[in-house]
Amino acid sequence: MDLRSYLNERTDRVNAALHRHLPGPNVRPTTLHRAMRYAVFSGGKRLRPVLCLAAAEACGGDVEDAMPAACALELIHTYSLVHDDLPAMDDDTMRRGRATCHVVFGEAVAVLCGDALLTTSFAALAAARPTPRHSVADMISELARAGGSRHMIGGQMLDLEAESQPANRAALRRIHEAKTAALLTAALRLGAMSANATPRALDALTAFGRALGLAFQVIDDILDETATSEELGKTAGKDAAAAKATYPAVIGLDAARREAARLTRAAHKALEPIARKRAARLHEIADHLLARKY
Repeated sequence: MDLRSYLNERTDRVNAALHRHLPGPNVRPTTLHRAMRYAVFSGGKRLRPVLCLAAAEACGGDVEDAMPAACALELIHTYSLVHDDLPAMDDDTMRRGRATCHVVFGEAVAVLCGDALLTTSFAALAAARPTPRHSVADMISELARAGGSRHMIGGQMLDLEAESQPANRAALRRIHEAKTAALLTAALRLGAMSANATPRALDALTAFGRALGLAFQVIDDILDETATSEELGKTAGKDAAAAKATYPAVIGLDAARREAARLTRAAHKALEPIARKRAARLHEIADHLLARKY
């Protein structure tokens, strides 16, 4: 199976599982449940769940055993997007090629939608199976840590504080290690944990995730400057307009491209403790993300 077919097949399986975790659109309160489904099923790359499943496979695990974690990751990621798009935060009107949740349903519903998706993510993860090395409590703690005040939410706070303030490379790295790389790394770790990964494999995937997460953010920053809104599925140029700290703004566009390539090489190297054949999909995904245009 080539990479595109693999990504499509895994995305379809994740979407089918997400349908099972979310209340139907006719379940009361219907407005809330329609908003949750609107936010979740509005497209998107499903990067975090796909990485979770690929990490499980790299550790010799079964995709279905990793599916509760994969769904939990997409739900918590989607909640973060719904809240990030609110007028009080990034004030964006387009996400994944269509109107953002608060534009369609109103700000109050969007806040509740994000809250409900966050809660549902932990319910999804609670359905995971324990392994000899990793309990379900370990997995829940992993997700809570990555999504909490010291990582994803903390990164958003640092990002808000950095607006219109002089930023250096170290400060920028701190923001994106927390805001982007932490949840992406958790995706890999949770997939590995579902497969009863050894400490050595878990360490390798952790290092891979940290490098890949930063590379992903650097490319995101580059694309915000160079791609169109139609290509991105969200408003292009928002970072510059808001005077956000980004890699092109801090180190320049060409240096940002070199940094993305360097981080991708570091991600590949981090996987060396895992047999190349088992980790092949992860290597392919890393190269795919570096070359992406949206």
